[in-house]
Amino acid sequence: MDEIVRLNISNSHNDAVSFEQKFNRTISIPELKSKLQMLTGTSAAGMALELYRDNKLLNTIVDSDEHPTLADYPVRDGMRIHVTGCCLWQTDAPVPKFELSQEEYDGRRDSLRSFLKQNRLGKYSEESLAKSEAPGTEETDSKMKLAAVGARCRVQTKFVPPRLGEIMYAGRLPGKCGYFVGVKFDEPVGVNDGSVDGKRYFQCAPKYGSFVALEAVEVGDFPALACPLDDEL
Repeated sequence: MDEIVRLNISNSHNDAVSFEQKFNRTISIPELKSKLQMLTGTSAAGMALELYRDNKLLNTIVDSDEHPTLADYPVRDGMRIHVTGCCLWQTDAPVPKFELSQEEYDGRRDSLRSFLKQNRLGKYSEESLAKSEAPGTEETDSKMKLAAVGARCRVQTKFVPPRLGEIMYAGRLPGKCGYFVGVKFDEPVGVNDGSVDGKRYFQCAPKYGSFVALEAVEVGDFPALACPLDDEL
């Protein structure tokens, strides 16, 4: 009897597809499962194997002292091994969604937005930037007047809890569309120290500053957060 046997392999993740593989009859059952894991994506740890002939179940292939190798089963050319078990890429646990805040995305150098800016494409083209310099709407102008330097504010951006701080700058930023507000936060919840692309707009400690869209800023009488040192004194 030849040492090599040709078997068709099918699996429970796609019953409609089977493919032929060659195996040495002396292969151990754990080694066979390891090879089938690579072929089918089914985890070897919980894998179950069934041997079929003409769609009739002949044996269940298990790793035991009595049947340690494939040769211990009545395998013949053309038979089929059906693989069942948990797929390596299947999980019931929810996969956490990776999300970046608008400020964190703006600070990345490997993003599509950064590429468009560097190459003056899309809304960052010369024509688009020229249009963005046109006078704003009445609502925008009104918000800009409220966003005065020194005013207290609350910033609400996507994926980030509300943050309190003081307005340090309001206006345009080179290469960006729209109006932006530079805020010095009461806590280290920002992304910079008051500078963007090497240009300083205001002074603050690292991680205390951010530039956010005008629409994300609410001006009001928001009390400053107490400093722990002040509380002790």
